[in-house]
Amino acid sequence: MLAFFGLSFRRSFFQIATTVNTQNAIIEVREFWAESRNVPVIDVRTPSEFEAGHIPGAINVPLFSDAERATVGTLYANQGHDAAVMEGLSIVGPKMARLAQTVQSVVAQRQSNTTKVLVHCWRGGMRSQSMAWLMGVAGLQPAVLKGGYKSFRRLAHAIIHSQWNLVVVSGLTGAGKTRILSALNAAGEQTCDLEALANHRGSAYGGIAQGAQPSTEQFENDLFQCLDGLDPARRVWVEDEGNRIGRVIVPQPFYEQVRHAPAVFLDVDLERRVDNLMGDYQELPTDGLIEATQKIRKRLGGQRTDEALAAIEAGDLRTAVKTTLSYYDRTYLKAANKMPRSVMKSLEANELTDEQIVDECLALAENFEFHAESVAESSQW
Repeated sequence: MLAFFGLSFRRSFFQIATTVNTQNAIIEVREFWAESRNVPVIDVRTPSEFEAGHIPGAINVPLFSDAERATVGTLYANQGHDAAVMEGLSIVGPKMARLAQTVQSVVAQRQSNTTKVLVHCWRGGMRSQSMAWLMGVAGLQPAVLKGGYKSFRRLAHAIIHSQWNLVVVSGLTGAGKTRILSALNAAGEQTCDLEALANHRGSAYGGIAQGAQPSTEQFENDLFQCLDGLDPARRVWVEDEGNRIGRVIVPQPFYEQVRHAPAVFLDVDLERRVDNLMGDYQELPTDGLIEATQKIRKRLGGQRTDEALAAIEAGDLRTAVKTTLSYYDRTYLKAANKMPRSVMKSLEANELTDEQIVDECLALAENFEFHAESVAESSQW
């Protein structure tokens, strides 16, 4: 079959590419997203487009490189559709066998009994249509996303911006909010771990040894994936966050819901919070701790910064943690005073196990009032 790709093809492929959108299966975004759980998704956009943000689980098999797409785009603007198409074909031609083999390999690795594959580009136009035709020639069953990645982004925004029954786990730095969020999830509660999605623990120290963060666009896509798997009629627990988690920006409509949502404040004393932070940070590299401390020098103050740095270099992380908490506690309390949240229930957690804290959180949450509408109704998706 693949011997076909060594033949002269420009005229015939041009004719096919101009009519291929009437031959490929085209599916709506909701069906595409549902099938993506079990069917490979091929994103044919350029590497930089994919890196900026992509459908969770998608695999990038670019039809054009970034430079090639720029060339085709320039021709389209200056000489029109036909010139751009012919240039695109001359670029794609030598790649056809490799592209087909790559997609076949992706499907084979899924070890599924189907040859179905989902494909999309930015708008669902020539790039995805041409790749779908190529997949069909290679013996696969392609389905193209109507409206392309752009339609997926509209769906993601609609779901994220819908009204959710959020409950916030709040508390000063080191109160163990992330740990309790995980315990709530283990107890059967719906949770959305924003810090995990952002690959960042949320403070100046939160990015140390964590690896690269996703782009804000990818964070939104992953947040959509988390929320879309939840029941909108039930409460969803989140951790108290600012509008930025490292370099990732939380979508403003969702952040406003977090700010207004009822919260349980974990009241934990200083020594226990230091213990918690020691467990989180004591294995981190010294140079990373020093760099992060330097970043908050202006806000921490010169004297406290020097004290914290000296403690880190001396291996006395506990003193360093106590010193920096003076800044974080002050910052939290200042932000809390500006919070429009109408309900904040305090939970004395010093003597409680995680299981007991979860039980108390659930008891408090039973008295919170929620007014979330159906996600399906609010998003019209």
